[in-house]
Amino acid sequence: MATTQAVRVLSRFQPSRLERWAEKYFYLFMSLLIATVVVYGFSGTAGNKLIHANPPRPILLWVHAVLFSSWVAFYILQSALVRIRKVKLHRTLGWAGAALGTSMVVIGPWVALVMASFDTSRLHRPNRDAFLIVSLFDIVAFAIFLGLAILWRTRPERHRRLMLIATCALTGAAFGRMPIMHAPLFFYGSVDGLILLGALRDLLVSRRIHAVYTIAIPLLVAGQTAASEIFLHRAGFWIRIAHWLLD
Repeated sequence: MATTQAVRVLSRFQPSRLERWAEKYFYLFMSLLIATVVVYGFSGTAGNKLIHANPPRPILLWVHAVLFSSWVAFYILQSALVRIRKVKLHRTLGWAGAALGTSMVVIGPWVALVMASFDTSRLHRPNRDAFLIVSLFDIVAFAIFLGLAILWRTRPERHRRLMLIATCALTGAAFGRMPIMHAPLFFYGSVDGLILLGALRDLLVSRRIHAVYTIAIPLLVAGQTAASEIFLHRAGFWIRIAHWLLD
């Protein structure tokens, strides 16, 4: 009788099939989900606005597209290497990823400025000066979380969550190009939704949310809200800064 009761008590603490899946495959799944978001988001615009664009887009946009695509592929590779326990190779390739991410941080603001100027002068699109705050904020967010991920590369629990947040922060442009995103800056909710999946994974697997999420998510949402308000209301101080940057 005592043995039977003990088995019943222990069975309550045995992880379910979903919990075991989340523990083993979540980050690989997220890398593939992010890739799906990026491919779908850009599939409707890449042809007309990049490959067969008229007028042709600046060559720097092509460089940005290659770097961005390489990062998504790199994140999938690194997630897969961890899943198959090739941790040593994962760490070795991590330095290449650090270089790739750094190059994106350098090129990103440059592309944002060049494209804001191009959209305004060549395509006559309005409000690109104000929208520059959104593009630059996303790059800054990626840079901060990537930098922390590199800093804590020997702390796996922090590192993998920071890498997930950094990569999710890049998906705003893809979400924003989806037909379903009608409301201004509605895509930020989708970006945060991806990150919240990580917090839900923590609740499912360990019954608590890691401190990386409890700190990063509120700060990220606050930054997104500030950038959105500045853009939507064309804050005067930012318009002056934007024109100074674009001149």
